[in-house]
Amino acid sequence: MIRLRSWREDDADAQLAAFNDPVFRQFSDWAPSDRQGIVNRIRAVHRQREQGTGINWAIVETAAVDVLGEVSLNGIDHEHGRASMGYWLASAARGRGVATRAVRLVAGWAFSDLELSRLELTCGPDNVASQRVAERCGFRREGLLRSHLSFQGRRRDSLVYGLLPGELTR
Repeated sequence: MIRLRSWREDDADAQLAAFNDPVFRQFSDWAPSDRQGIVNRIRAVHRQREQGTGINWAIVETAAVDVLGEVSLNGIDHEHGRASMGYWLASAARGRGVATRAVRLVAGWAFSDLELSRLELTCGPDNVASQRVAERCGFRREGLLRSHLSFQGRRRDSLVYGLLPGELTR
């Protein structure tokens, strides 16, 4: 069982450990590499939540306070009824269905409570684990964005996935 909660500054060490994991670094290049940078990130996600443009949750186990990862909605656009979804896991949480459960929780909430009409996510073509999470939740692969973004000193393609309210799988 998992639960979602707001990030706290005392979660900075857990984020730092997760962000320094080699698998995380293989697929992500946006994370701060020191504790102060992470504290600043936590403060920034609280500001995004207050502004209504993004919400980042820590994923924790019900019986513990250990951080398993994060699930987020970013670029929340109420006018067009859409947002982008993201997620990452600490190494000890991988392969246990944690990301799938968290994505389903947030997607269901986004469709029912925020009344969004579309969720999107992107990931690298080599990030098979992220693709599997998306597909298990009902996201459909919609295409390949060629040379989509700067990534680790070069350009990277991204796969784009979309999810509509009736497509969310339980």
